[in-house]
Amino acid sequence: MSDDNVLPFPEPLPAEVEPLIPAIEALLFAAGEPVTAGALATALQVDDPLLVAAAARALARRLRERGAGILVVEVAGGFQARTHPRFAAEVLALRGGRPQRLSRAALEVLSIIAYQQPATRQDVEEVRGVASGAVIKGLIERGLLKVVGREEIPGRPLQYGTTSGFLEVFGLPDLKALPTLAEREALEEDFDGGP
Repeated sequence: MSDDNVLPFPEPLPAEVEPLIPAIEALLFAAGEPVTAGALATALQVDDPLLVAAAARALARRLRERGAGILVVEVAGGFQARTHPRFAAEVLALRGGRPQRLSRAALEVLSIIAYQQPATRQDVEEVRGVASGAVIKGLIERGLLKVVGREEIPGRPLQYGTTSGFLEVFGLPDLKALPTLAEREALEEDFDGGP
């Protein structure tokens, strides 16, 4: 989350925002999943979700500035408390597991559907050139894709789209945050050593 997202309230915060910060920290810690500003406002009995969003962003900034072990990030249309990535190894050691990885095929299918949604299995297979039904099924089981409808053509094939779980896993506030083709090409040039 960038400091650009801290608007509409600069520091010092309005007096009514400051007491919301520790309450929001407790709610996000307890929730374990992204919570919208509206839901936080309802829980806190606050009429203005903008005040709650400002308090959540202030909390995020303060945690980041003090180097805390947790972060507050804006993902999937809400706010979520997460462990800082620098402690990933320790968290994995505590939980006794290893991070779940997505195969190259799964990442390809996710990117095709994320950019073209709603997309059918045939749409995905036309881009990839290989059968993708099993990969799509696995991504649905992992909660990253969902059925969003049927295409209005003979056979009425299922259409797929991404879920809020997709946004959460990839740390995106919404689909508008996906990089554009131009941004992706610029990134590839940076990694490949220039044009």
